[in-house]
Amino acid sequence: MNTKLTLTIEREIIERAKKYAKEKNRSLSDLIENYLKILTKEEHIQKEKMLNPVVKSLKGSFKTSKKLDYKKELNNRLEEKYL
Repeated sequence: MNTKLTLTIEREIIERAKKYAKEKNRSLSDLIENYLKILTKEEHIQKEKMLNPVVKSLKGSFKTSKKLDYKKELNNRLEEKYL
């Protein structure tokens, strides 16, 4: 679903971007949307790279409740173990 977005950008940049979009036979909205997709995908990839290989291999191997508070659960387990 598309949603309207209002941006404030320098006039000169808008003019250059419109010219570029026209040369590529694309809309300015399409260019900006694809740029934002790339930015957010790269951020997601960076987060993935930070995972330990063992953790990465286990990721998605089981499902939990959306309501699970993992920090509270971890705290409870550590209290049981050490107290």
